[in-house]
Amino acid sequence: MSNVDEQDLIKRILDQDEIALSEFYERYSPRLLGFIRKHLSCEPDVEEIAQDTLFAFLDKARDFTGKSSLNTYLCSIAYHKIVDFYRKKKLKRILFSELLESSLPIQPQSTDPQVIFDNTLLSHKITWILKELKPLHRTIITLKYIEGRSVAEIAKMLTVSFKSAESVLFRARKAFVHLYTGDGS
Repeated sequence: MSNVDEQDLIKRILDQDEIALSEFYERYSPRLLGFIRKHLSCEPDVEEIAQDTLFAFLDKARDFTGKSSLNTYLCSIAYHKIVDFYRKKKLKRILFSELLESSLPIQPQSTDPQVIFDNTLLSHKITWILKELKPLHRTIITLKYIEGRSVAEIAKMLTVSFKSAESVLFRARKAFVHLYTGDGS
């Protein structure tokens, strides 16, 4: 597809042409999924990132200047979504795996008094942090990391858009980390 054709397609999408939107999805979705699959192996994660990428593009379609191909532009958005995915996954592994463990009755895996003490302190700290969070942040953290709900499920439960739920979850995680680390920034 030439640059002129891509610009025309975007103009038609911005004019709310449903045929153009269908054409866009049919043309770019398979390429986008292929690109994401090179970086992730879990199909639900691939599909979620593809959806996030397409929504992000449609949100910012007016900003596309045509300096690159539309496919390259979409892959760039997807790449940033993938990086965010791995950042969130790392944060989840570091902080929220402990959160999940602390939601279960404490059964120390060690008989070492220091380990038991450290686990107890961590459990108390996480409980305190959850109490300090805004009620909406506490709810969304609980739904996502304790109950294991997807962002789409959370959005439906809270009767908000997917993007809104994603945004609230981002702010909730940031608030949690801020309280957890005691970081003033």
